[in-house]
Amino acid sequence: MVTALYAAILSLIMIWLSTKVIAQRKAGQIKYADGGHPALIIARSAQSNAVEYVPITLILLALAEYNGAPLVWIHAFGVLFVVGRIAHARAILSDTLPWRVRGMMLTFGVILALAITNLIYLPYERLW
Repeated sequence: MVTALYAAILSLIMIWLSTKVIAQRKAGQIKYADGGHPALIIARSAQSNAVEYVPITLILLALAEYNGAPLVWIHAFGVLFVVGRIAHARAILSDTLPWRVRGMMLTFGVILALAITNLIYLPYERLW
């Protein structure tokens, strides 16, 4: 299953973002929430944004693959989503707005494309 490749890559990105949060917690000796520590607020923002968008995208990607969408599309969506997530996370962590916007545009574009792809390849004859 091609989706497993992108799930693995995205899980590594999420681990990277988690280590950023852990490092900021350790640096500020903050046990819970963000303690008002700006660097921790930023790190948590980058991590939580990934947590919001990665699961639904992987579900849509897996369903598109399962429903028979061309594998080249699955790879294209997977690559674009990974690029978007890296761009967005790096932009949040470095406070670079243009790349943050580009990252979200890629993220939303892939989610929309996957939603449409799933509607196209949905086995309608098996819905009833």
